Amino acid sequence: MTKVKLDHVHALDLLRGMIRIRRFEEKSYELYTQEHIRGFLHLYDGEEAVAVGVSAALEERDRVVSTYREHGHALARGMSMESALAEMYGKATGCAGGRGGSMHLFDHETNLYGGNAIVGGGLPLAVGLGLGDAMQGADRITVCFFGDGALAEGAFHEAMNLAALWKLPVFFVLENNLYAMGTAVERVQANTDFAARAASYGMHAESVDGNDVVAVEAVARRLVAAARAGEGPQFLHCQTYRTRPHSMFDAEKYRDKSEVAEWRKRSPITRYQSWLLENGLVRQEEIDAIEAEVEAQLRNAVAACEQAPWEPVEDLTRHTVAGERPAPPEPVAPGKLVDSTYRDCCRAAITDALLRDERVFMMGEDIGAYGGCYAVSMGLLKEFGEGRIRDTPLAEGGFTGAGIGAAMAGMRPIVEIMTVNFSLLALDQILNTAATMRHMSGGQFGVPLVIRMATGAGRQLAAQHSHSLENYYAHIPGLRVVAPATLEDARGMLWTALQEPDPVILFEHVMLYNMAGQLPDNAGPVDIDRAMVRRKGRDVTLIAWSYSLWKALEAAEALAGDGIETEVIDLRSLRPIDDETIMDSVARTRRAVVVDEGWRTGSLAGEIAARVQEACFWHLDAPVGRVCSAEVPVPYPKHLETAALPQVADIVAAVKALPGVGK
Repeated sequence: MTKVKLDHVHALDLLRGMIRIRRFEEKSYELYTQEHIRGFLHLYDGEEAVAVGVSAALEERDRVVSTYREHGHALARGMSMESALAEMYGKATGCAGGRGGSMHLFDHETNLYGGNAIVGGGLPLAVGLGLGDAMQGADRITVCFFGDGALAEGAFHEAMNLAALWKLPVFFVLENNLYAMGTAVERVQANTDFAARAASYGMHAESVDGNDVVAVEAVARRLVAAARAGEGPQFLHCQTYRTRPHSMFDAEKYRDKSEVAEWRKRSPITRYQSWLLENGLVRQEEIDAIEAEVEAQLRNAVAACEQAPWEPVEDLTRHTVAGERPAPPEPVAPGKLVDSTYRDCCRAAITDALLRDERVFMMGEDIGAYGGCYAVSMGLLKEFGEGRIRDTPLAEGGFTGAGIGAAMAGMRPIVEIMTVNFSLLALDQILNTAATMRHMSGGQFGVPLVIRMATGAGRQLAAQHSHSLENYYAHIPGLRVVAPATLEDARGMLWTALQEPDPVILFEHVMLYNMAGQLPDNAGPVDIDRAMVRRKGRDVTLIAWSYSLWKALEAAEALAGDGIETEVIDLRSLRPIDDETIMDSVARTRRAVVVDEGWRTGSLAGEIAARVQEACFWHLDAPVGRVCSAEVPVPYPKHLETAALPQVADIVAAVKALPGVGK
């Protein structure tokens, strides 16, 4: 059994660490009542032994992923009181520039990858950090703190399975404080043997008295060493107790005051300090000196925070995406034309990326031996091996979160989500982690990954497999969203997207995979910033993307037979939208119709129409038209599916309905 070398200096360090956390939390409580700190505030009182004991077992290079109750973890990892408190004030001198607040403490210097306000949300991220380190041969582990409430979340089970499956260097630390918000563990957990639950996934798991700092450190040292030695993920169940309310809004009607009082007697600081004194390991004067030292730190931190500047309002949008981006690829003279298909172009793009950059890998469901749902990755497993063509369980939230973590660890993942409807199972990770990470961390952390997913209807797959949800993702700041419609874009967008410092969603329409045609044999990276004019015209502008582009081009050909010259724009980039190309066209044609396979209500077409009418109102000779899917779940029967989706005839009719067209 691992023993803690409890010499005089280390004994005092453990005590200092816990007192530092306790006094910080007491001051935070006071400052909240004075309205210096607002929002949610979750205090760590009573759980100090877990943060301090585990942190004592870590190296500086190790990573930490935390929860919304992370003040203790941040301080135990070495964050200054001033940096943490300024973040809680919302001041520019905070660890994340005031962007995250109490629940989102980030610190690149101490490898603190943030608190996470989504219960269980940090678990897949920790798996991904461990995956990235394992793939790069890095000698570091990732520690993931989480509470008992997360045990009921799907993210917990998905993360445990992935970590054990891939034998990743992740140390999971469960802080069981007996209450998930106001719900007692025994009321919501059918089996409270949590170590056994983790062990059922094939990882080593133990329990410890979470209020005994020496015991926590001893077990943590042993499990950290095992994870570092390549023995796979380790799990530690720490039974502890929070002696403060869940948050400052909590009236604590769910537990008796006598219960809290009893646990206060078992406070980790009280127990440890008394034990040290009783055994003559420290003197009272030394404890008094620690208290005075911590009190001085707090006074200085509060004074600094009171004087610290606020971030200027002019910087509001800073850190939404990276300030610096790579230059768009230089166009090259086209080579010899060769026959290909959209599917083959997608495969060629993935192959090219894997050959160009050893950091690139792809993971998703059935992408290996099966070749992917639409056979895009067929043959890649044999060529690149299981390490870089990584089959995953059916766990979209888990493996998408793992992709986010791997990207933050220095890899360049391509995450394939089989179809867009399945992406809703990963929306938490995409929205709350990938898209917000740069902003919440004050620019300290970015998420350079690409998420590919099939979208759209037309294959008689019925309501749950025929979604066009591009507008959902185009709505989210922090993401880039692109939709290749041509062979050249299917071949070239992926590599450009992989150079982005921020997450990119790449939509591939199911009706395009079999599209055949020709493209230059030297086709390569393309610009993903700009829309493209695919057909010139003077009478009306048609704006479309993805599979709808081809319907718009067919409609334009039909309209030309009636003397109506239609300009067709391939939007390509759905976030950000290339307003310049659109407005330049509409200013000339004076009319516009937007074609969108999404539903009309809340559609991306509505957003584009609004932009056109805001920017080109005095140029327009007619209201902006929209052709969208019917407001109905996409039906299975072919004739009803066809009726529900935008068709060429609908586009032609919408153009002819515009006042003045063809006159």
